[in-house]
Amino acid sequence: MAKEYVELKEGVYRVGGVSLDSVVYDFQSGASPEYIRQSYPALTLEQVYGAIAYYLANQEIIDQYLIEGEKEFEKFQEASRANHPEWYEKMEKARKQLMASQS
Repeated sequence: MAKEYVELKEGVYRVGGVSLDSVVYDFQSGASPEYIRQSYPALTLEQVYGAIAYYLANQEIIDQYLIEGEKEFEKFQEASRANHPEWYEKMEKARKQLMASQS
């Protein structure tokens, strides 16, 4: 009997309580299944391999899902910048000061 490792719930793909996005991005970056397992203690090595197999079997669908998620994040980020420009200016100033102090 085949075991299901990935579930789609409320529009989000998950494996063992971890977003499939996280596993896939690590896998795409070249991380080994063992490294991914260490990064997400809630997952077993079997679940990591199951998530990778699911991704490879459904790559077109999952890649599109990831693109849509990135677009949604960009919209959220733009709205946040528009609603809180002073906070972003403060963070940028702090980042520049930190970079200058490390030079």
